Amino acid sequence: MLELIRNPKIDFLKGSKIAFIISGTIILIGIVSIIAHGGLNWGIDFTGGTLVEIRFEKRVSISEVRSALAELGLAESDVQTIGTGSREFLIRTKTDRKDEEMSIDKRILTLFREKLPDNPPEIMKIETVGPKVGSELRWRALWATLLAFLGILLYVSFRFQFRFGVAAVLALFHDVFITITVLSLINAEFSLITIAALLTIIGYSINDSIVISDRIRENIRIMYREAFSKIVNFSLNQTLSRTLITSLSTLLALVSIFLLGGRVLRLFSVPLIIGVIVGTYSSVFIVSPVVVRWEEKFPSRFKKR
Repeated sequence: MLELIRNPKIDFLKGSKIAFIISGTIILIGIVSIIAHGGLNWGIDFTGGTLVEIRFEKRVSISEVRSALAELGLAESDVQTIGTGSREFLIRTKTDRKDEEMSIDKRILTLFREKLPDNPPEIMKIETVGPKVGSELRWRALWATLLAFLGILLYVSFRFQFRFGVAAVLALFHDVFITITVLSLINAEFSLITIAALLTIIGYSINDSIVISDRIRENIRIMYREAFSKIVNFSLNQTLSRTLITSLSTLLALVSIFLLGGRVLRLFSVPLIIGVIVGTYSSVFIVSPVVVRWEEKFPSRFKKR
């Protein structure tokens, strides 16, 4: 197997206290950031708004569409190209106040007719998401995340031990919250795309935790005379190259998407990049130290078996 580091002998558990302090500090910063921003920056999927699909007679650049929308005070609108002809666009906006003389779709249509008189637009579809629907989506997103945590806890507990399951879920919560912290600090919008990215992070992060837990279980049978902390440290060193290669390969693909993809793909790739980095860190410095400390305080029969 390809190895980036041959026969590493790093004492990962020695630095666990520093890792806990760093993680705790970042989580505290995240809480302060969320409070300072008055909560998360929810997109129209969760707060309500209007989706307008518009088609032009000729090709038009997405930058022209965005600059025109900025004149209406809709600079924060999400604009997405549909198809490959650069003629159809999907516009998501939070603005659709009842007290305005014209609805948002009519205002957009009037604007582009004035800005591009030789390229007449046509409204293809209009959808409105009410605040009540947005609130329901927020609760569903929360429940989806909690159910993912519960499913992972049950699976890891069944495959290994309950303490491994608890450590894995704590690490996943850590990964998700730190990702949310970074997004809150840059005031990024939280949409259904962001929730999908967070659920993807959960699935990615648990994979590495399972690999390390499986190696610990194998080494327990071989090194049954050794201290549990030594077994865990040895297992972490054994899987280090695999962890680094997997994470670097994933990051290479995500960075490519971020650099070469459109705005929507960037919204998906940014939280994933953060999550992969944090997930790699937590599988080594969160999951394993939690299991070791639990084992030291409440020894199990796992090693004896």
